[in-house]
Amino acid sequence: MKPSPSKSADVGESVRMDKWLWAARLYKTRTLATQACKAGHVKIQGTAVKPSRMLRVGETLQARCGFLLREVRVRALLERRVSAKELPAYLEEISVPEDLRPAARQQMTPPVSLRPRGSGRPTKRDRRQLDALDWG
Repeated sequence: MKPSPSKSADVGESVRMDKWLWAARLYKTRTLATQACKAGHVKIQGTAVKPSRMLRVGETLQARCGFLLREVRVRALLERRVSAKELPAYLEEISVPEDLRPAARQQMTPPVSLRPRGSGRPTKRDRRQLDALDWG
């Protein structure tokens, strides 16, 4: 499938990292893509990148999405979000075979009970500690 010219940038151009991550559906919103870049979850050749870094065709990047570490190669540049069916024309998935995704989903589910049964209602301090836990 060939990328449509209206959705992809010219071959010689480059696109902002956060914009491409959102358009390629690696992150649900552009804000999440920006936050991931700022937190160091997006890397090119092992180096964390800023959201404003310009991305080019052929570059390979690693993006941590929850518990998954996705490694993708850029086939074409995007400025607008495309459907999931069109994604193979724009990126090549290098890592994370499909059989690993259910295992990652299983890791994302929090434990059923963190408190002993019959210990009563959590105190305000306990509630804050529970809320501070990061489940992805």
